[in-house]
Amino acid sequence: MTSRPVIGISTCLTDAAWGRWDSMRSVLLSERYPALIRAAGAIAVMLPPDAPEHAAAAVARLDGLVISGGEDVTPALYGESAHEKTVANAPERDLWEAALIRAALAAGTPLLGICRGMQLLNVVCGGSLVQHLPDVLGTNPDAVSHIGEVGEYGRHAVRPVAGTLLADLLPEPEVVVPTFHHQAVARLGEGLTACAHAADGTVEAVEGAGFTLGVQWHPEQGEDLRIARALVNATRLAPLGTTPTAPPAALPTA
Repeated sequence: MTSRPVIGISTCLTDAAWGRWDSMRSVLLSERYPALIRAAGAIAVMLPPDAPEHAAAAVARLDGLVISGGEDVTPALYGESAHEKTVANAPERDLWEAALIRAALAAGTPLLGICRGMQLLNVVCGGSLVQHLPDVLGTNPDAVSHIGEVGEYGRHAVRPVAGTLLADLLPEPEVVVPTFHHQAVARLGEGLTACAHAADGTVEAVEGAGFTLGVQWHPEQGEDLRIARALVNATRLAPLGTTPTAPPAALPTA
C-alpha cells in the first residue's frame, strides 16, 4: 500500500476558550483545512508559529506545505504603512510563515497558499498588496463581492488563465469559489504568474516554479478537491521533476 504523504498546515496563535477555560493562548486552525488534506489522500499536521530559523528543518520533514488563511499580513513587510482597515496583529506568524515559504521554495517542496497564504507568498517574492479592495474597485461595474456576510463566506466566479497550471487543474472558463478577503495582490512578486482573475480584474491565483500555487479563495470551504489532490499528487512527483526556486531576499522585520 502506498504511504500517505504528510502535509504541514500553518496555524494562528490566539486566545481561545473551550470547556472550563475562559481564555488560553492557543494554536488554532479551522478543522476544514486538515479535512481537505485528508480527503485529498494525505496526512495533515499542524505547524504552530515557531522561530523562523527552524523553518527549513520543519519543511525538510514534510512532503508538502499549506499556508492557511487568517489575519492581514503586516504591511511593513512590503514597505507600506497600515491602512485603517488593515488588521495585522500576528507578527510572529508573519515571520514564521514567510520562513516556511522561503524554505519550501528553496527545497522545491510543493506549496499551496490559501487566501492570506497566497498574499504572503506574493510578499515573500517581493510583491505588494492592495490593503482594502473597495478603495481600488470603487464604482467598477464588474466588481464582485469578495467578502461574505459576517461569519459566512461569499461566492463568486474566477477565471483561470489559459496555459497555466491552474487552468490544467480547473479547465472550465469560470469556477465559482468560496471567498472571504478584503486584500489582494497589487504588485506581482518575482517568479510568480497571475493564473486566475475575478470579473473585476482582481488577481485570484498565482503560481510559480514546480508546484507553487496560491489561491485567493478558500478551497477548504467547498467540495472541489482538485487543487488539494493536485498538491498531494505533486508531493509524489516532486523528487523526480521539481526544480527548486532560488529563495527570495529576507523580509524586513515587522
